[in-house]
Amino acid sequence: MSLKTERISSMLVKEISDVIQNEMNDKDVRFVSITACKVDTDLSLAQIYCIAMDEKNKEKCIHDLNVAKGYIKKCLAKRKLEIRKIPDLRFIYDDSIEYGSKIENILKDIKEESE
Repeated sequence: MSLKTERISSMLVKEISDVIQNEMNDKDVRFVSITACKVDTDLSLAQIYCIAMDEKNKEKCIHDLNVAKGYIKKCLAKRKLEIRKIPDLRFIYDDSIEYGSKIENILKDIKEESE
């Protein structure tokens, strides 16, 4: 990833988080945390990775965010960010934390068995 795309990715994480927390009316979506962003090299697509604090509603939260991506892009455009065109947003559930804790538990079990 180039320095420019890294800078834009971190800016989008910060700004999208702020939009979700302060400007959206959907109560389910307010408890979503943005963990990462990957921007294509041509800046046409941004994949936004997020986690839901409520595990039961994670699919609904991701669906609601993808439905509201036009509103989020409009809010980002009003903020006059340092990019000409806001990339298309695609929200994806970030399962890396669950995966990491699963591996940690497996390693813990192996360690306990060997002792």
